[in-house]
Amino acid sequence: MQSISYPSIRVKVSHAVTDTSASIERRSPHEVMQLSRLGSFHQSRLSFMRVLTRRMQREKWTFSQPVFDIDSNGVGHAVLCAHGPVRTYSLIAFAHDIPATQRSDRVIATAWDSTFTLFDGIPTPEDIDRLSKNVPLQEAGRVTERELSLSRANRSVRLWEHVVSSLAKGQQPDQDQLTSVGYLMRTTAVYGSGKFGAADREIIADRPEFSAPFQLEMLSVYLTRSFSRDLVQHMATLRGGSDAVVLDSHIARSIGIGNSTGLGMAPFILNHPVLFNNWITAREEAIHRVRRVSTAQQGEASIFRELLDRSLVSAERWHSVHPGQVTKIQSLMSDLALLQTHVQRENLIDDNPWDRLYRWALNSLTTEGQECLNSLLLEPYGHLVDDLVDSMATEYNVGIQIDGTKTLADLKDSLLQAYDWALAINWRLPENSARVWYVSAEKLEPRLGERCAESIEDYEQPLSPGRDAALLLESLQSWPKNTSIAEFLLRHPEHRHTVRRVQMAEEYPYAEIRDNTISATLLPIDMLRCKLSFFGAIHFDPRSDRWVRICLFGNAPYPEELANRDSDHWPYPDYQQIASCNTH
Repeated sequence: MQSISYPSIRVKVSHAVTDTSASIERRSPHEVMQLSRLGSFHQSRLSFMRVLTRRMQREKWTFSQPVFDIDSNGVGHAVLCAHGPVRTYSLIAFAHDIPATQRSDRVIATAWDSTFTLFDGIPTPEDIDRLSKNVPLQEAGRVTERELSLSRANRSVRLWEHVVSSLAKGQQPDQDQLTSVGYLMRTTAVYGSGKFGAADREIIADRPEFSAPFQLEMLSVYLTRSFSRDLVQHMATLRGGSDAVVLDSHIARSIGIGNSTGLGMAPFILNHPVLFNNWITAREEAIHRVRRVSTAQQGEASIFRELLDRSLVSAERWHSVHPGQVTKIQSLMSDLALLQTHVQRENLIDDNPWDRLYRWALNSLTTEGQECLNSLLLEPYGHLVDDLVDSMATEYNVGIQIDGTKTLADLKDSLLQAYDWALAINWRLPENSARVWYVSAEKLEPRLGERCAESIEDYEQPLSPGRDAALLLESLQSWPKNTSIAEFLLRHPEHRHTVRRVQMAEEYPYAEIRDNTISATLLPIDMLRCKLSFFGAIHFDPRSDRWVRICLFGNAPYPEELANRDSDHWPYPDYQQIASCNTH
């Protein structure tokens, strides 16, 4: 699959394009790539979870559960199989009974309520025996290339016992408690791409079902959500016997799978610039295509209005204890209410309706509301934008080669164009270089330290492209402009990574965050939220500026429902589900 670049994407519009719509331009990297905006992204129909559920429904995947051998203490194992057109993938789940004192969201934990692997095919008893000795150990164990991912999850302390005891007594659980948490289990890591002996990306890269980014990880999480529902029901039935009731299907659907994500994920979008560019480019091109629709159909306007109403319900169910996030949720609810009022009197059919709405939002809504609107604009237009998913991945072995034949004059021109924002920063001020990214020796994962307070500068990782660009420009000043880049780098190899990024920006303009990633005011959670929005996460709940809890697959149809329920607009609570949940 070829990586896409900014100028090369062909615009596809199903309606007449007027002279006005032809002049509508895609948003520039200068506008999009600010952390405050990236940290306000919402899930969209291009998000990887929704790509997966659409594919599974379109291809008529089936599911089975050949093994569910778990005792009354919640100890045992289960196998959940997803049968695609060509291959079967099996989630092998090991359930454990651990003391509350061992339950932790931190990556350095050594015990979990459940541990998982996504197996390539259907496991034999010998496979399960082998994996039972390794998967529960996670990092301390080893798997093979028959295993595609390794993951673990803990029960929600607040919710698990409440749901089990309620169902065992013949009662449905309290909806307010469910809404405040959103999940029965939360994963603390989902490892793929060769970690701990699992299959390398190249082994599965040519499989259509995994062509879009992170599809095997999303499949693992999707099946984990089903396992958590089945396990809580199993425990309730064993406890309550004939008095136990089945969890209401609408209530069950409102429950997602939680996730705790920390700093380890934040540098991903800096370390994978081509992939990140492809994600952002696809999203921006999708928004651009919809804005260029000159005349909307009545049904498209109706879909937009309905999902706007459902978005407000979702925002009302979004809970957080983080002061900054509380403010953003309040702003979002105000924005959506204002947007509702506006569209009630607005013509959403003629005269480039979506571009008019987009431009109105620029002056009327906060960044949070603007980005929520941008996601909503895509919803009626799967036929216009869904093909962009095919451009969001990169070849697993893609590399960016430095063109050493170009001159320093060429390099400087590119540098000034892509990094003008960085060159305007005074990097000698302590507050502009306050942080240091380094790798923890204990867990081999990224961490963020204070430059002035800790002796870690010698271990700094190259995760400040802006400052490095300024240092490169400073080194260029004393060199003749007609010198080749190759000659310059022979004398200054410390700038190789920056030269590579500068040349990369010529072809991949959305590859670089145009913000200071080592400033005293940096909020790493903005980087986390940006990436997680492409996964399809909702209801971000930061617990500090460095880690966040989220919900995945909330409102999604379960495997047995995929054939008969909406596999696309599920992130927005539907009216039937809302009405049913409100009666309990």
